[in-house]
Amino acid sequence: MKYITLLRELYRLKRNTKRTKAQIQKVQREKFQTLVKYAYQHSEYYKKVFNEAGINETNISSKKITDFPTIDKKILLEHFDELVTDKNITQHKLRIFDENETIEKRIYKEKYHLVHSSGSTGKPAYFLYDKTAWNTMLFGIIRAALWKMSMFQIIKLLIEKPRIVYIAATDGRYGGVMAVGDGINSMKFEQMHLDIQRPVNEWLDTIIRFKPNMIIGYPSAIKILAELVKEGRVQLDVTRVITCGEPLHPNLRTIFEHVFECDVVNVYGASESLAMGVGMTGEEGVYLFDDLNLIEVYEDEIYLTCLYNISQPLIRYRLNDQLHVMEEEKSKIPFTKVKTILGREEDLLWFEDDLGNREFVHPLSVEGICVEGLIDYQFRKVDDATFEMLAEVDETANQRIVKKEILHIMRRILDEKELFYVQFYVRFVTAIQADSKTGKKKLIFTDQ
Repeated sequence: MKYITLLRELYRLKRNTKRTKAQIQKVQREKFQTLVKYAYQHSEYYKKVFNEAGINETNISSKKITDFPTIDKKILLEHFDELVTDKNITQHKLRIFDENETIEKRIYKEKYHLVHSSGSTGKPAYFLYDKTAWNTMLFGIIRAALWKMSMFQIIKLLIEKPRIVYIAATDGRYGGVMAVGDGINSMKFEQMHLDIQRPVNEWLDTIIRFKPNMIIGYPSAIKILAELVKEGRVQLDVTRVITCGEPLHPNLRTIFEHVFECDVVNVYGASESLAMGVGMTGEEGVYLFDDLNLIEVYEDEIYLTCLYNISQPLIRYRLNDQLHVMEEEKSKIPFTKVKTILGREEDLLWFEDDLGNREFVHPLSVEGICVEGLIDYQFRKVDDATFEMLAEVDETANQRIVKKEILHIMRRILDEKELFYVQFYVRFVTAIQADSKTGKKKLIFTDQ
């Protein structure tokens, strides 16, 4: 991407932060109308459910947002082929592409970017972005990453070309790794990816050699790097820390600010829309990107409408995140402000050998395990060197074969982290139970 294009689009998006709230709401309404009309005309699924709701071409413009039916991940998986607007796209074809091609082949049919959800709430799903939608999203997350920087500061940053380390799950089509990689490439910055599946000692050697001055990644992964800095095992001169992929709690933000002595930016997003909002040092809460999405906030859930993706329209898509809208305040930014974002929050699986050496397995390393007959699963940590999988399987599945395949996959994951001493078992259960307090399934829990 040419710098002139990048700067022009960033300037255009930054101008939206100077508009009035009424102007942004008008933009939302216009984009929403464009999206629902396109979906009605090009998606078999939406035409059917809109008609069932009494919505048609003659009255679609007069309908309120709440008149439109909602969808969720289950509906998306069941009706994927009818929901997408390109009739040549099927979920089966995407799975074949994902299974047979490495992440280096980033574009499907020379047109679509494919994002694979982590599967933390059940069966993984695919999210499709055409090139226009992908570029719009990239500009959105770049705006977030460079939040509160002036155009002069951004130009200066482009000239300086910082060295960026990205610490996260990097071995799949996760939205973060693909978007961050493309975003950094568009700015022609030096970058290095650290896979959370690699041993911590390898992190240390790589970081010492690369000497990054900007950090992007999961808060839980950056926390480990912060501990290495506090222990004096590595010295870094960091200008900005950018967290994504997980909730960032205030106490962890404070730790990052103290250890790295720089601004901390929290990018809020999901596979369904990778650019949803941003929060930063010195600000309470997170600003939602109302110019890119329409997010309806309710007590225990939100409904997302991604306003820039027409290839796979997600209209009033239910997410389990809990957002609390903050009261109106005198702010120069016209976006909705929310606090207490509660999305996926899992514990790392930490293990310790007889010599006191500690190593971890990140939840995203063990999400999305696909074995025929396996319906759902959950991990339970037993002690510092033992954990087990609770596995729910189809009644027709051969448990012996399922167990063998799971053990093979997990042994590979553990060996990559050099956790040769860790014992892992599979225990079959009739059903995976949700947490009694939250109503959500935890991927990892511990009795300790």
